[in-house]
Amino acid sequence: MNNDRYDVIIIGTGAGGGTLAHALAPSGKKILVLERGTFLPKEKANWDSEAIYAKNRYRTSEIWYDKNDKPVRPFTHYYVGGNTKFYGSALYRFRERDFEKVLHKGGISPEWSLKYPDFAPYYDRAEKLYEVRGKRGLDPTDPPSSEDYPFPAISHEPYMQRINDALKDRGLHPAYQPLGIKLNEVNRLFSACIRCDTCDGFACLVDAKADADVNGVRPAITYPNVTLMTEAKVLRLHTSLSGREVTAVETEIAGERQIFSGDIVVVACGAINSAVLLLRSANDKHPNGLANSSDLVGRNYMMHKLAFIVALTVRPKSIVYSKTLSVNDFYWGDKDFDYPMGNVQSLGTITTDRAAANGPSFVPKAIYKTIADRAIGWLLMTEDLPDLNNRVYVKGEKIYLEYTNNNDEAYKRLIERWIRVLRSIEPRNDIGSLSLYLTTANMSLKDVGHQCGTCRFGEDPKTSVLDLNCRTHDVDNLYVVDGGFFPSSAAVNPTLTIIANALRVGEHLLERLK
Repeated sequence: MNNDRYDVIIIGTGAGGGTLAHALAPSGKKILVLERGTFLPKEKANWDSEAIYAKNRYRTSEIWYDKNDKPVRPFTHYYVGGNTKFYGSALYRFRERDFEKVLHKGGISPEWSLKYPDFAPYYDRAEKLYEVRGKRGLDPTDPPSSEDYPFPAISHEPYMQRINDALKDRGLHPAYQPLGIKLNEVNRLFSACIRCDTCDGFACLVDAKADADVNGVRPAITYPNVTLMTEAKVLRLHTSLSGREVTAVETEIAGERQIFSGDIVVVACGAINSAVLLLRSANDKHPNGLANSSDLVGRNYMMHKLAFIVALTVRPKSIVYSKTLSVNDFYWGDKDFDYPMGNVQSLGTITTDRAAANGPSFVPKAIYKTIADRAIGWLLMTEDLPDLNNRVYVKGEKIYLEYTNNNDEAYKRLIERWIRVLRSIEPRNDIGSLSLYLTTANMSLKDVGHQCGTCRFGEDPKTSVLDLNCRTHDVDNLYVVDGGFFPSSAAVNPTLTIIANALRVGEHLLERLK
């Protein structure tokens, strides 16, 4: 039993929890941050494709299950900073219409109770905190902003610039990706980033990626009022007899159970694990799981519909970091399709080791080098629509993900449309390809990097888990601050919206703590 009482306990250190810790740290309030993992070790393996992709060095060994009891090893990481340690640092704002009710070919994307203007000032703050590089005015779907990005966009390398120019010649509107990469192109001597080919999907050995560890947690724990405990796995939350407040956070540390108490408890374990914690915290007053009178905890799970396209060029290309280009011309549809389709962005460089790590071991490495020298990767993202039956649930100690694909026609049309675009620019500026496009469609349950929606916020306790400040309707001192609060997933990366919301909720909590 730990006799210390805290003003705030934050469970999890990813984009939500790490950012919230940073926001609350200067308040002087007594804050405890609990993280089930450790700090990611700084070692050469951080940039080793074989270690990361073939041997899964940093990926959790935890096993979840699908609805048929088939085991699933999730592609997730338990470290300080959570999955942001390995993300591609693409930090997009949701489009203005993403907060409205939108009709899709495959269903309805619901309206948010708060709109873009409510989030806009927090997007501004989030971009500053995570040092986002970008350029406004190129993407016609960009939402309005009162200020430019904190730093100039990361430049396209010559090959990507030729693609950019060819797309413009075809009447499209390519733009720079908004990236949290600490690259100083004016004076490389003072640049944290060295512009390497092991960035997207890798941890950064030189701490030049703006992640929730480096930009959130580490500055927070310099304050004497903030305590971080690592390798501290929260098992369940206990409530008062009335069920209206959390009174104890049961945690396993070094094989022993410890109990912590706080005036405010914030769950920020990621959309999946936050739902799991609430469901495992069922008691007499909350028989279906904590804060689950709506029966919505764990439901409406979304993960985005993602496709990877690899285009092979005739000639070898010279490129180090290719993740700089974005196209949203088909975000809201196309001339022959009046429904949203989604976002296109270039991927990080496909190196020889990375190609080999994802292919058969019997293929000679020289073949993989030939492929890598000619490969450009593209990520296509279509909105995943909320569905009550797509959910996270628990049976005993097992975690289950139940998911059925939706919005397939828009997804397939985006893939087909982008391949047509790539073929249309083949003869331009030595971009020419073999017209060979390798497409990985239909992400599997293990791909949980864009998880959201399991504890949606709203005004009605019957149709939402959280209120507009992300406090649970059922428990007065319990908040959820991660991607779980999303009513819809939009079709851009979720991280910046999670960060912005954490800053917004942090402001509310500072008022409450007064």
